[in-house]
Amino acid sequence: MTKTMIITGVSQGIGLELARHFSTTYRVVGLDIGQDPQLEGVTFHRMDLGDHQDVTRVFKQIQQEVGTAHVLINNGGVSSLVKPMAELDIETFKQVIDVNLVGTFACSKSFLTLNEGADFGRIINMASTRALQNEADWEAYGASKGGIVSLTQSMAVSLANRPITVNAVSPGWIHTSDEPLRDIDHAQHPSGRVGTPDDIIRAVDYLIDERNDFVNGQNLVVDGGMTKKMIYEP
Repeated sequence: MTKTMIITGVSQGIGLELARHFSTTYRVVGLDIGQDPQLEGVTFHRMDLGDHQDVTRVFKQIQQEVGTAHVLINNGGVSSLVKPMAELDIETFKQVIDVNLVGTFACSKSFLTLNEGADFGRIINMASTRALQNEADWEAYGASKGGIVSLTQSMAVSLANRPITVNAVSPGWIHTSDEPLRDIDHAQHPSGRVGTPDDIIRAVDYLIDERNDFVNGQNLVVDGGMTKKMIYEP
């Protein structure tokens, strides 16, 4: 029986490539506030992660369509927000937390109903290396991703009585555009290159494997070693 995977944020970037890849082995349901990427093998629903009633509505519709779901990849959210702290208004900060962090929790909570009675389940939360170290003016985004790492750990413990593991993936610099890269962009990474969506796909593939149920509550950093590099001003 083909298993069902739900992926948020499939209109572009990493989410788009995740949906494209896993549609060959899973029945993929893609969710996004943006446009339908019109991928073969992917059923699309428009959903606003910041509207938690909308999340409940869409997941109920998915349950009517597919019944049981086995994998949830919480990839969607505000992808970046760079704004000086003095200019960052409270409502914008709250909105980023609401979409990225609360949206992740809302989708995970709804997923539990779809996974009821299944023999296994996997929840993958997309965090970021900005949860571990950051640059100036990324307070809202960094806080939301730090919360996702902590939420992942808590959920893994709370769901110990169910056959569900919960893990996070923290991408570093993953190149998803057509913008050309410089030699220094690659060279500054200990691995010698900037990351690609395939690096994240392989990480997710490992974590959702039914045999890897002993990997639980972890944050898998996929960043070419950058968060382990001590950087000083020249």
